[in-house]
Amino acid sequence: MMKSWFALAACAALTACGGKGDRPAVGAVPAAMDWRQVATKGDRQRLRNWRGAWITALAKAQASGNGPAIAAQGVLFEPDRALVNAVPPPGDYRCRIFKLGANGTAMHDFTAYPWFGCRVGIEGGVSSFYKADGSQRPVGLAFPDGDMRGVFLGTMMLGDETTALEYGRDAERDMAGVIDRVDDKRWRVALPYPKFESILDVVEIVPAT
Repeated sequence: MMKSWFALAACAALTACGGKGDRPAVGAVPAAMDWRQVATKGDRQRLRNWRGAWITALAKAQASGNGPAIAAQGVLFEPDRALVNAVPPPGDYRCRIFKLGANGTAMHDFTAYPWFGCRVGIEGGVSSFYKADGSQRPVGLAFPDGDMRGVFLGTMMLGDETTALEYGRDAERDMAGVIDRVDDKRWRVALPYPKFESILDVVEIVPAT
């Protein structure tokens, strides 16, 4: 039941779900939902080891000559940086993804991707997050986890898909990360041990305007 509610709530975050321009009703969503009741066993394990992933990935990125590029982002890559109000308020944002620590031979140890549009909404007391466009679009929910941290659980939408896959149905699509506010109006989602390409993905989130 928790997974079914999750799929509906995540889908409701997308205006494309259920038909162009529609937003399906999700009913009452518990305002204090515990992410541990929703996360898969594999994702709980990934989240427990988030700091180890961070240290390993950061060391690999720095050792491959990317120290200046990492330092240029200031506090973004400081693993223990966490301020109050961890989850961004609803609104339109600009986001970009950094991949740290190559997982395989085809990737570099530090890759920065261009900015893209993303949005934070609210679904019955739980925040939703999604990437607005592109061929790979994360979509999911942002749960509070104490005063200074949040947890993102979601799935990856691909290509021309218009409906988010139910979380937990495909481990290759599932996403799990730690949410922090690192500066005034600057947030990040750190995704340890993603399924492809890297040891750590960091999504930077700042207001669109």
